[in-house]
Parts: sequence; structure tokens; C-alpha cells
Amino acid sequence: MKTTAAVLWDVGKPWAIEEVELDEPRDGEVLIRFVAAGLCHSDEHLRHGDLVPRFPIVGGHEGAGIIEAVGPGVTRVKPGDHVVCSFIPSCGHCRWCSTGQQNLCDMGATILEGSMPDGTFRFHARGQDLGAMCMLGTFARYSVIPQNSCVVIDPDIPLEVAVLVGCGVPTGWGSAVYAARVAPGDTVVIYGIGGIGINAVQGAAHAGARHVIAVDPLANKREKAEELGATHSVATAEEAREIAMRLTRGVGADKAIVTVDIVNEEVVQAAFDVIRKGGTMVLTGLADPAKKTVHLSGAVMTLYQKEVRGTLFGHSNPMYDIRKLLDLYRDGQLKLDELVTRRYRLEEINQGYEDLLAGKNVRGVIIHEH
Repeated sequence: MKTTAAVLWDVGKPWAIEEVELDEPRDGEVLIRFVAAGLCHSDEHLRHGDLVPRFPIVGGHEGAGIIEAVGPGVTRVKPGDHVVCSFIPSCGHCRWCSTGQQNLCDMGATILEGSMPDGTFRFHARGQDLGAMCMLGTFARYSVIPQNSCVVIDPDIPLEVAVLVGCGVPTGWGSAVYAARVAPGDTVVIYGIGGIGINAVQGAAHAGARHVIAVDPLANKREKAEELGATHSVATAEEAREIAMRLTRGVGADKAIVTVDIVNEEVVQAAFDVIRKGGTMVLTGLADPAKKTVHLSGAVMTLYQKEVRGTLFGHSNPMYDIRKLLDLYRDGQLKLDELVTRRYRLEEINQGYEDLLAGKNVRGVIIHEH
């Protein structure tokens, strides 16, 4: 069949809206009609070269839609199911999945290659195979994806909102609740209030933090952070350190979470410096993998017993946590509607990313037209 997709042909190029060929689902795969796709910064990392995939590639790793057809051997979903896609598939039986670490599933090894686990591709155009970001390609109206990427949700939850729990919400919320292990009464500093950081704010507040200090140079981001749980918001890391020291009588923050768009040495050092003895710094944001962005004093880390943790998907288990977060949303304990600044048509994707880079959006969402 044919479908319309936003394709990235090379680094530095704009997203190209094209008609592409889509294969039928094979063993363990499903055909999905996407209803919504999130405009996450990780896809923009591909365009700017901060993450280098195999080109060409259909973008999009946050998606929600309806299963249209299933291939042989599919048991997890059926036609008509409403699903949120996990950008990391979960096989359910590798070492990581079987020990409660689905976010580290071995099937995630080729998510930047964009191929299916067997090394083949389902999208084709201009005589070439196209990868699918995270084996999903949610910037296409239809896609063929592994059943292991599908999380079935209740059909009454709007897919236009549920799409956010495919990456940004669990990554941020989990960075606070699971990775940083925020406890009641804690003081937490969160650097960068984008699609992930705003949910780290929600997670820290949800976990009972006494003080949640949001750091972002943009006033609209700080305002949104205070709306969704931050007790303080400041424009710079220096201001955050001053407040954290004042609030803790010179002891330092219990936890620091780095969720800036592109991680650098300065923000890592600031987060390391702001935490107290025995405190924890969580590194969630990304940068070019070839760049070394963590240069810290080993002596200070040892003598002060400071902990530095990286986290993928906020240490969340997609098959469990995506549904749990939607339950919290249904109960009014997690804000999702409030995160969406603007909705776009697929043809407006480049405008959507311009708005993201300009800091206009907390979250932008593509609504697919069918």
C-alpha cells in the first residue's frame, strides 16, 4: 500500500513530505493507522546530527493509533485495538525484560538503524529502503511495526493525548520517581523544562518533594513548570544553586535531574555541584554520543558519596508504566492535556520543529488526517 510520511534524507535537510510504499506486516508485525504523533526533540537530533541514524529514515517515535491488521503469529494485539507505541520494544524474555528492565530490551539495538529485528525494512521510496525511527516511523499515516512495540490502552482515552506517554511523559516522570528515587520532603532541581523536564517536575511533585526548583531560560517554560508542580523557577543554574542552598540551610539539593535539550559539561557540573553529600544526579538528556560531556571530580564523588546515574525512558517499564500513567491521567493525578501547546498537520512538521527550537512549545503534536 501507499502512505504519506515525513522523511529525513540526510543530516541538515528539512523533513520531506512524500508518498512512500509500505509492505504488508510479516511475522510478529502489525499494520497501524496512526492518529497522533509527538514532536519530540529526539527526532530533531537526527536532523541536526546530534544522533546519527541510517538515512533515509521516516521520523517519529511517539505515536498512538489503531491496529488495522496483524501478521502471522501476532498474539499481543488484534485489529481495532487502541495502542500507544513504546519507542523501545519489549520482547518480554531477554535478560533485561525478564528482570524488570524492559527499557533496556535487546530489541532496542536497531532503533536508530530503523530496520525490523530481522534487518529488513517496510518503507520504500525513490528505489531505496527507508528506516523507521525506533522501528515505528510515527510521522507516517500508516506504518508496520513489531507487536512488541504496542501497548494496548482503554479505547475511551483520547489518542491525541495518550500519544505523549510513548516517550516524553514516562521518561520525565520516571527520571524523578524511579531514577532519582525522589522521596517525600526532598529538594529537587530540574534543568531544562521541555517535553521531558516538565514531566520530571510532575514526577517530583507526585513523589512528595518539598521543593521542586525548575531551571529554564524561557519565561513560558518556567510558568508552565510552576503550574504543574514546581515550587520555584529560575532562569539560570546559578540562581538554582542559590535557592537550593538557602532552602536546605547550606546542605544542598537531594536530587538533580538534567533534562536539557542538548547536554553539555556546564549543566552536568552545575547539577553535580548542587546536590548534597550522598545526593543523586540523574542524566536524562542527550548529546552527540561522540562527545564526552561528563567530566567530574572523582575525589568529590568518592568523598561526598555523590551518585551519578544515566537513565533511559526514566527507568520505566513501557508495558506497565504507559498504562499506569494513563490511569493517573484518568484520575486527574497526571496532567497531559495541559502539556500540549499546539497541534499540527503532518504537512506542518517543519513549522512544528521551528516552534520547538524557538521555545514556543512545551509539546507539539501532529494529528494525522485520514
